[in-house]
Amino acid sequence: MDTTVHGVEILLVEDNEHDAELTMRALKRNNLANGLLHLRDGAEALDFIFGEGSFAGHAVEQRLRVIVLDINMPRVSGLEVLKRLKADERTCHIPVVVLTSTKDDPIMKHCYELGVNSYVVKPVAFDAFFKEISALGFFWMIVNQVDKAQ
Repeated sequence: MDTTVHGVEILLVEDNEHDAELTMRALKRNNLANGLLHLRDGAEALDFIFGEGSFAGHAVEQRLRVIVLDINMPRVSGLEVLKRLKADERTCHIPVVVLTSTKDDPIMKHCYELGVNSYVVKPVAFDAFFKEISALGFFWMIVNQVDKAQ
C-alpha cells in the first residue's frame, strides 16, 4: 500500500488489480495521476478518509478532488463507503464516482439516493475502458470546478 498521503487528489478504491492498473495507466497517460492513491477495499478507504487505522492522524479535511469507488469489494462494500462519506459533514462535499461492472438499476438508483456524483459501468473492451477512464479523469481533474473553501 502506498502510505504517502500528502498531496492525494484522486482516491481510487478498487479491489481488482487488473482494473486498478488499467485505471492508473489511463490517468498517468493523461498526466492526471500525480496525486493518486490506490486502496484495495472499503475498510482501507474509510481509514484513509477518516484518519483511522493505519492512517491514524491523517487529516480528514484533506482536499480530495474525486473518489473513484468500486461497489463490490471485500470487508466493506462501496455502498457502505458511499453512505458514510455522504452522511458526514466533513466529507459529504467530496465528489464520488462509482466505477463498477454492476449494471443493476436498483443498485445504481441506490447510489444516486446516497449522493453519488456519477455512476460509470466499466467497459469490457480495453480501448473503451481506457477511453472512459481518460474522459472521467479529464472531467473531474480539469473541467469540474471545485469550491476552494471546502
